[in-house]
Amino acid sequence: MEKVSLQALPAVRPLGRHTFTGGALNLFYTASGFECSFTGSELHLCLRAGASAHEPWISVLLNGAWIARFPVAAGESEICLFRGLTPGVARHVRVLKDVQAMPDEPDHFLQITALGIWDGEFLPLPAPAYRLEFIGDSITSGEGAIGAKQEEDWVSAFFSAVPHYARLTAEALGAEWRIISQSGWGLLSGWDNDPRHCVMDYYEQVCGVAAGAHNAALGAQQPYDFAAWPADAVIINLGTNDEGAMDNPPWTDPVTGENHAQRPTPEHLAALEQKAVDVLKTVRAHNPGAQIVWACGMLSDTNGRMPPLLRAAVARYRAETGDGRALYLPLPAATPETLGARQHPGAACHRQAAETLAACLRDLLKA
Repeated sequence: MEKVSLQALPAVRPLGRHTFTGGALNLFYTASGFECSFTGSELHLCLRAGASAHEPWISVLLNGAWIARFPVAAGESEICLFRGLTPGVARHVRVLKDVQAMPDEPDHFLQITALGIWDGEFLPLPAPAYRLEFIGDSITSGEGAIGAKQEEDWVSAFFSAVPHYARLTAEALGAEWRIISQSGWGLLSGWDNDPRHCVMDYYEQVCGVAAGAHNAALGAQQPYDFAAWPADAVIINLGTNDEGAMDNPPWTDPVTGENHAQRPTPEHLAALEQKAVDVLKTVRAHNPGAQIVWACGMLSDTNGRMPPLLRAAVARYRAETGDGRALYLPLPAATPETLGARQHPGAACHRQAAETLAACLRDLLKA
């Protein structure tokens, strides 16, 4: 068996925001990984990983079918993705990191150091029809997309990038996609009112939420090159945790003793709307050619605070900038029948969201 780094295989396409160090492909956010068209009978995956609490999980898709899912042990490992297949037949292989970056776990990391090849070759992949970027929270991290409804433990086994609205939307459009997301984080704070937990604070880095010296050495905190992967559409799915924060106790800064709390006062709601407008401006600055869709609602009450606030923010942004390529799209809300694990949207809700989003993007991207 020959072991070859992904960096030495130009026909293999890295997925998600990533870096290379010493030939190894460094994976950070949900749905990072690689895809290829391979004609061999057997393929192995060589990995290096670390974790103290939340091990990375990986999913494997062969010709679009989900054939394997497993946790990656700390240290060096080698996994046989498949063997015994008819040689000479081209097969589409996709390997995805199921789990988000873990900001409170600096030793959490995942690298694909090489592919083990017995025979066959890697064929050129067709160019994707579009490039889609998704920005979000636990929903976009795939939390609860897998697992039984009664599961309540916050463990990496209950995250997945496969039965996921971003993947399903991209598949429907023949698109490549990237995800920037953090469970529990929001626009002005996380669900717990911690103002340090704002997703867009890290948008301009490869994966700035991946903390610690080791992740820094892997390039997680370096500036992200937007021009190298120009998005055709950016989908923002933020706001759910800000709504939850309004009903949760204040967060107390352990250093200053200052309390922080989002509350549904006119002044605070105005600040939240302004933050959403600012987010749209930041996204546009880095994605001049993209359609922008603020898609929200999978865990929101349509009569709640955030849907009208986000609609107003998008309308304000359009009026202030003259940018007509931004819109608000309500997504189908999870019901008792479509909930998954941890009271999050399950696979059925993700499918419904993907159908709604794909239909919207299909029209926008053809225009």
